[in-house]
Amino acid sequence: MTRLAELTSPEIGVRATTSVLAIPIGSTEQHGPHLPMSTDTDIASALCERLGAARDDVLAAPALPYGSAGEHAGFPGTLSIGQTALELLIVELCRSACDTFDRVLLVSAHGGNNEPLTRAVRLLRSESRDVQLFCPRWAGDPHAGHQETSLMLTLKPELVHMDRAVLGDPRPLPEIMPLLRSGGVRAVTETGILGDPTAAEAEAGRRLLETLTAALLDSVSAWLEPAMP
Repeated sequence: MTRLAELTSPEIGVRATTSVLAIPIGSTEQHGPHLPMSTDTDIASALCERLGAARDDVLAAPALPYGSAGEHAGFPGTLSIGQTALELLIVELCRSACDTFDRVLLVSAHGGNNEPLTRAVRLLRSESRDVQLFCPRWAGDPHAGHQETSLMLTLKPELVHMDRAVLGDPRPLPEIMPLLRSGGVRAVTETGILGDPTAAEAEAGRRLLETLTAALLDSVSAWLEPAMP
């Protein structure tokens, strides 16, 4: 796996026209009392690194650790730049990246980023820039629950405090979405957890990471290697 930040400018120039720049996009936001603020960024970074390990034509860019996380306002430490700023940032970042690379892949692991990133990609494509967005999805708990906790037990177990993991709001996301939109996560749960992380385990995280990586690889292959007519 090759990281953009570890190369020199001439080294990047040699690879630019044959490589995809993969940019991990995360968020700095609360993930309950047991997970680090970097959870979404760590997951996005891990997916980009695994993509780069599987494909020689991928360079992993430094991660963007800030996103649109206003729904987590009121929890200490959450840092959100909002939808408008994120959309503009991504547009300008990708315009700059496309000066060097023919293709840019955005990998976002925070659901609150989806709308502004989709708008940014739409604009960039209208400018004839080859930009792709991948947002990992899984069934189960939507935030700081079993799935994210299991992933972090695989990726960065030293940052997970399972002794502090507690049951959050167990209701399905569609059921609580009106409350989330009107009052944020605080209106639903005092702990910031949507789901149940108490039975999370590293092996489940490893299997989920493999599934998400496979989905990313399939998406990139379909983008870069379309079926011949």
